[in-house]
Amino acid sequence: MRSPPSTLNIDGLETVYDALATAIDQAGPEKTALFLVKLALLNAQALGDPQLFQEHLSTALQDL
Repeated sequence: MRSPPSTLNIDGLETVYDALATAIDQAGPEKTALFLVKLALLNAQALGDPQLFQEHLSTALQDL
């Protein structure tokens, strides 16, 4: 998978994970899917590369 150089170390990833978990809890079970779609679209826009986003989708689907 091709991706930009990582700028997050383990501590940064843990911070992002904690923020995501908190936001999912705040959205609540009935709005979690909508929240995650909105977040994915915002991140895809920031990424600016539809093919790279597709690669990230494929990677995220592995081993669910």
